[in-house]
Amino acid sequence: MNFLQTIFSNLSRSPQKTVLQEVREDGLHSVSGADLLDWIGQSRRRLREAGLRPGDRCGLLGPNSSRWVAMNLAIMAEGAMAVPLYSRQAPEELVAMMKDCGVSLLCCAGASETDAIRSCWSDLPPVLDYSQSLEEGSPDAGETGGGELPGELQVVTIIYTSGTSGEPKGVMLNGDNIDFMLQRTTARLEELMQGVPGSGDDRVFHYLPLCFAGSWILLLTCLYRNNNLMLSTDLNRLADEWKLARPQYMLNVPALLERIRTGVEEKIRAGGGVGLLLFSRGQSAWLRQQANGSRPFDRVWLALARRLVFAKIRDRIGSGLRALICGSAPLAEETQQFFQMIGIPVLQVYGLTETTAICTMDDVHRVTAGRVGPAIRASSSPPGGTTSARSPSRSVCWKPCRPRPR
Repeated sequence: MNFLQTIFSNLSRSPQKTVLQEVREDGLHSVSGADLLDWIGQSRRRLREAGLRPGDRCGLLGPNSSRWVAMNLAIMAEGAMAVPLYSRQAPEELVAMMKDCGVSLLCCAGASETDAIRSCWSDLPPVLDYSQSLEEGSPDAGETGGGELPGELQVVTIIYTSGTSGEPKGVMLNGDNIDFMLQRTTARLEELMQGVPGSGDDRVFHYLPLCFAGSWILLLTCLYRNNNLMLSTDLNRLADEWKLARPQYMLNVPALLERIRTGVEEKIRAGGGVGLLLFSRGQSAWLRQQANGSRPFDRVWLALARRLVFAKIRDRIGSGLRALICGSAPLAEETQQFFQMIGIPVLQVYGLTETTAICTMDDVHRVTAGRVGPAIRASSSPPGGTTSARSPSRSVCWKPCRPRPR
């Protein structure tokens, strides 16, 4: 089965299982496999009514939500190409991307998402407002999920990336790209969670836009593994959402991790006293230990710091965290060391949209600060003897895609 067939099979076999949760101010709002299939069925019918055909390019504009996920899956299930767009991007840039790939339909999360676009594109294609069209508890008659799935997946999505060269480029990913990558990410996450007691359903929290390649692959990986994914709905409440989600791992950008580190260090310095002394002595002892240059009493200072300071910092960040996964830009080595010191590994990844998100990823059993780990494996065999690459500072992009002749 291809990845899309596997995801639909998972949803059908476990209709009551929670597959998505939106983290809101009043708690977690859950979506079951049956709920998601119902929304996909409604979406597919409305896409067909709007004139979407196999091979068409369909824009998808809106913030992270369960309905966004349903619409994305429905577009691919119809044999069309999903073009996920960043809702906070400038309207002129969004228009340029949609014109570049030749979208025939734009699916949006509400009128406010398209008002600014209409002002700079008079010939905007038809718009489907999925926030109004997807209703809870209103399954379509007929086959669950809206009908048959394509057996052979050609290009399923066009994801735009600007890289370092300015002009956004549309990267065309096909079914084989996604099938290969989901097997790799699944294997690495299973390594990360090996030996963890529980139901086997990882607690995964996500706050980055799903329209970006890494986020999109994480979403599909969770659905492919039949694993629940918790979605942030308000970045202004990220700290509270993080606390409510209690994740075991999550995908991050360096800026957030560096903000957490500096915030903790500033608070400890402001507090002064014994806490600052233990943190400073423990940190120095830990760094010397990593460099194989320990001094007398380092073991004592490190033991005290771990018990009285580091453990409390870890608990405040997330006592259940197995790891923080980080990508998209170089991560400061001292930030990665800080999290390792308090007992939370940071697994770096490096990749391009053109490589279906990742090229390298830290080995969960051997993390070297300042590096992004070995290249992902071409098979599921255990790693052996591969070396880590230094954290790259830039990526390159390919040519933009061109509109399909109408």
